[in-house]
Amino acid sequence: MRSPRFSLIIPAHNEEAYLPRLVDSVERARERYAGGIEAIEVIVADNQSTDRTAEYARSRGCRVVAVEKRVIAAVRNGGARVARGEVLCFVDADARIHPDTFNAIDRVLATGRAVAGATGVTLDRMSLGLAVTFALMLPLMWLTGMDTGVVFCRREDFDAVGGYNENLMLAEDVRFLLDLRAVGRRRGQRLVRVRAAKAVASTRKFDKHGDWHYFPMLARGLSALLFRGKSLERFARTYWYGRQRTP
Repeated sequence: MRSPRFSLIIPAHNEEAYLPRLVDSVERARERYAGGIEAIEVIVADNQSTDRTAEYARSRGCRVVAVEKRVIAAVRNGGARVARGEVLCFVDADARIHPDTFNAIDRVLATGRAVAGATGVTLDRMSLGLAVTFALMLPLMWLTGMDTGVVFCRREDFDAVGGYNENLMLAEDVRFLLDLRAVGRRRGQRLVRVRAAKAVASTRKFDKHGDWHYFPMLARGLSALLFRGKSLERFARTYWYGRQRTP
């Protein structure tokens, strides 16, 4: 069997409510891809779900791999281990991807100037609190070239950096892109933001905690970083590893 061009990896813990809209968007992007639908495989890395996440994913033709370790880096790595694609892509289960995602990534990689990158995002909704929070992130993105949305890299570069660091319960995505940037620097390549095909990010954390919650949360996170140990783990588990809520 011919290997696919892309493997899209979706880490998922109790995402039955959000997965349908993501998979619908993925199907539109697969249909639009110039290399054909079969050039893109979709993998759902099921992380101890107690709802119908795995059953739904299988019913939509996704490959499902069970990952037991409740650390997001391990879930992404678990999906990558079974992936057959030349290019690995990672996206959150509550997002939606742009119809031109795979064509846009292909165009960027074809230049030879990108080691990896991300599509960036727009938000499900907007408010003053969300706008201020988003604006706070922009300088970091401009300075580093890092972004979120659909994160992508070549398979060989993923292997070269050892994937995502499973010792980190948070900011593993930042560490991953920094590691890839170091690989690219040696080859004269850089991280790229593919802004022509932005994903749509869910605002469910803001819906749950409030549109201004990021600022006190950031203060708590910085405090946890200073003390590390159980304090950092408790902070991460409370904010990122609780049971997912329905819309």
